[in-house]
Amino acid sequence: MTALGLRLPTGKLLEPLAALGRVNRACSTFQTFAEVLRLPTRQMTKLAFPLQELQRQLTPDSRLDLHVKTFDPSLEDISKAESVFTATGRNCIEYLSSAVRLDHAPDLPHPEVCFIGRSNVGKSSLIKALFSLAPEVEVRVSKKPGHTKKMNFFKVGKYFTLVDMPGYGYRAPEDFVDMVETYLKERRNLMRTFLLVDSVVGIQKTDSIAIGMCEEFALPYVMVLTKIDKSSRGHLLKQVLQIQKFVDTETQGCFPQLFPVSSVTYSGIHLLRCFIANITGNLKTNGL
Repeated sequence: MTALGLRLPTGKLLEPLAALGRVNRACSTFQTFAEVLRLPTRQMTKLAFPLQELQRQLTPDSRLDLHVKTFDPSLEDISKAESVFTATGRNCIEYLSSAVRLDHAPDLPHPEVCFIGRSNVGKSSLIKALFSLAPEVEVRVSKKPGHTKKMNFFKVGKYFTLVDMPGYGYRAPEDFVDMVETYLKERRNLMRTFLLVDSVVGIQKTDSIAIGMCEEFALPYVMVLTKIDKSSRGHLLKQVLQIQKFVDTETQGCFPQLFPVSSVTYSGIHLLRCFIANITGNLKTNGL
């Protein structure tokens, strides 16, 4: 058996990045799940359940290394979750305010989720993809890392609040630790922290800042693997298996299932929306 349970490289496994780019561009218009459901089964699975698609590349005895069924909603559940993220006259999705201190943050009764990650991990791009069904929402995406300097609060109708946290590492705000630590420790309505990890480079030393905070404060958190469109399948598989092993052996509060996503192809975005709707109490599924 090859290292990490991978099959021997094949032409399909190591297909050129140029070809992957063409596929990614072709998939980039599938923003609604109704569009995804009209695709051929294999392509639909790749976009809706990217971890399940990756599992097919593993040898049978190593497939248990990926927890692909920990959150297992039906296609109907994923479709229902879209209503939470779709802006309508009755469901206003909007940017609320920014804050550098917790006592300046809006005091809202709704459940809250926050997104945190290293600078240039693709956090703002991911949030923009999640809000693609509410095109009026302005999520600023910069080509330069470290663009987010404050905590940005977005109201998702009557359902929940989403918080975009400053990035850590390169060009992080000077008061990053105080700002984020206070928020994570004291925000009473925080339901889940989404920790973003670049799937191209894996967990970096700077990621230990956020991981350490979540573990120290006994917070429930989830690892979201970004930029899965930027790697060959072989490289992505190795990264996913290594990160899954880290979650299994080195963490206590991390949700066991990883969520690979691409803000370019929308792969994994629909499943992540469903998970958020579920944990904020706005969708009852059999997935958890």
